[in-house]
Amino acid sequence: MSQEIYNIEHTGFVDGQLVSEVSVNAAHSIFEGHFPGSPVTPGVIQMQMVRDILAQHLGRPLRLKALRTCKFLEILDPAANPSVTINIKYKAEELVEVSATGQWGSTVFFKMQATYVYE
Repeated sequence: MSQEIYNIEHTGFVDGQLVSEVSVNAAHSIFEGHFPGSPVTPGVIQMQMVRDILAQHLGRPLRLKALRTCKFLEILDPAANPSVTINIKYKAEELVEVSATGQWGSTVFFKMQATYVYE
Protein backbone atom coordinates (compact mmCIF):
# COMPACT_ATOMS: atom_id res chain seq x y z
CA MET A 1 0.00 0.00 0.00
CA SER A 2 2.70 2.55 0.92
CA GLN A 3 4.36 2.46 -2.48
CA GLU A 4 1.10 3.61 -4.02
CA ILE A 5 0.80 6.53 -1.59
CA TYR A 6 4.45 7.56 -1.84
CA ASN A 7 7.63 6.73 -3.66
CA ILE A 8 11.19 6.98 -2.35
CA GLU A 9 12.88 8.83 -5.21
CA HIS A 10 16.48 8.75 -4.00
CA THR A 11 18.51 8.45 -0.82
CA GLY A 12 22.03 9.57 0.05
CA PHE A 13 24.26 10.71 2.90
CA VAL A 14 24.63 14.40 3.69
CA ASP A 15 26.53 15.63 6.76
CA GLY A 16 26.43 12.21 8.41
CA GLN A 17 22.71 11.64 8.01
CA LEU A 18 20.51 9.76 5.61
CA VAL A 19 18.57 12.15 3.34
CA SER A 20 15.75 10.97 1.08
CA GLU A 21 13.46 12.70 -1.34
CA VAL A 22 9.98 11.21 -1.27
CA SER A 23 7.13 12.01 -3.65
CA VAL A 24 3.57 11.80 -2.37
CA ASN A 25 0.81 10.67 -4.74
CA ALA A 26 -1.91 13.32 -4.34
CA ALA A 27 -4.19 11.27 -6.63
CA HIS A 28 -4.24 8.26 -4.25
CA SER A 29 -7.74 7.29 -3.13
CA ILE A 30 -6.85 7.65 0.58
CA PHE A 31 -7.01 11.43 0.16
CA GLU A 32 -10.65 11.25 -0.95
CA GLY A 33 -11.53 10.47 2.66
CA HIS A 34 -8.62 12.09 4.48
CA PHE A 35 -10.01 14.75 3.97
CA PRO A 36 -12.34 15.55 1.04
CA GLY A 37 -11.27 18.83 -0.56
CA SER A 38 -8.42 19.30 1.96
CA PRO A 39 -6.06 16.32 1.63
CA VAL A 40 -3.79 15.55 4.57
CA THR A 41 -1.05 12.89 4.49
CA PRO A 42 -1.80 10.69 7.53
CA GLY A 43 0.80 10.80 10.30
CA VAL A 44 1.19 7.03 10.24
CA ILE A 45 2.17 7.24 6.56
CA GLN A 46 4.79 9.87 7.35
CA MET A 47 6.20 7.60 10.06
CA GLN A 48 6.14 4.66 7.64
CA MET A 49 8.28 6.66 5.20
CA VAL A 50 11.03 6.82 7.84
CA ARG A 51 10.87 3.08 8.50
CA ASP A 52 10.85 2.17 4.80
CA ILE A 53 13.80 4.45 3.96
CA LEU A 54 15.84 3.06 6.83
CA ALA A 55 14.94 -0.57 6.08
CA GLN A 56 15.86 -0.07 2.43
CA HIS A 57 19.18 1.51 3.43
CA LEU A 58 20.04 -1.20 5.98
CA GLY A 59 18.82 -4.00 3.72
CA ARG A 60 16.68 -5.53 6.48
CA PRO A 61 13.03 -5.21 7.47
CA LEU A 62 12.36 -3.19 10.63
CA ARG A 63 9.58 -3.07 13.20
CA LEU A 64 8.83 -0.12 15.48
CA LYS A 65 9.67 -0.99 19.09
CA ALA A 66 9.22 2.39 20.79
CA LEU A 67 8.20 5.89 19.79
CA ARG A 68 9.77 8.32 22.27
CA THR A 69 8.51 11.52 20.64
CA CYS A 70 6.53 12.36 17.54
CA LYS A 71 5.30 15.85 16.71
CA PHE A 72 3.32 16.78 13.64
CA LEU A 73 4.07 20.47 13.20
CA GLU A 74 2.48 21.28 9.84
CA ILE A 75 -0.12 19.64 7.61
CA LEU A 76 1.46 17.72 4.74
CA ASP A 77 -0.95 18.50 1.91
CA PRO A 78 0.14 16.33 -1.03
CA ALA A 79 -1.32 18.76 -3.56
CA ALA A 80 0.62 21.73 -2.16
CA ASN A 81 3.72 19.70 -1.22
CA PRO A 82 4.07 16.71 -3.56
CA SER A 83 7.62 16.11 -2.29
CA VAL A 84 9.11 15.85 1.17
CA THR A 85 12.71 15.53 2.34
CA ILE A 86 13.21 12.95 5.09
CA ASN A 87 16.35 13.43 7.22
CA ILE A 88 17.36 10.48 9.40
CA LYS A 89 20.11 10.25 11.98
CA TYR A 90 20.50 6.74 13.29
CA LYS A 91 22.68 4.39 15.30
CA ALA A 92 22.31 0.74 14.33
CA GLU A 93 23.43 -1.97 16.68
CA GLU A 94 21.14 -4.58 18.24
CA LEU A 95 18.45 -1.89 18.15
CA VAL A 96 18.19 0.98 15.67
CA GLU A 97 17.90 4.35 17.41
CA VAL A 98 16.46 7.03 15.13
CA SER A 99 15.91 10.76 15.07
CA ALA A 100 14.06 11.93 11.95
CA THR A 101 12.37 14.94 10.39
CA GLY A 102 10.20 15.44 7.36
CA GLN A 103 10.36 18.82 5.66
CA TRP A 104 10.30 20.75 2.42
CA GLY A 105 12.42 23.88 2.35
CA SER A 106 11.98 25.62 5.68
CA THR A 107 8.63 23.95 6.45
CA VAL A 108 9.00 21.09 8.95
CA PHE A 109 6.08 18.67 8.83
CA PHE A 110 7.15 16.25 11.57
CA LYS A 111 9.89 15.32 14.01
CA MET A 112 10.24 11.94 15.66
CA GLN A 113 12.54 9.86 17.84
CA ALA A 114 12.05 6.11 17.73
CA THR A 115 13.61 2.72 18.30
CA TYR A 116 13.30 -0.05 15.73
CA VAL A 117 14.18 -3.74 15.93
CA TYR A 118 15.24 -6.00 13.09
CA GLU A 119 12.58 -8.49 12.04
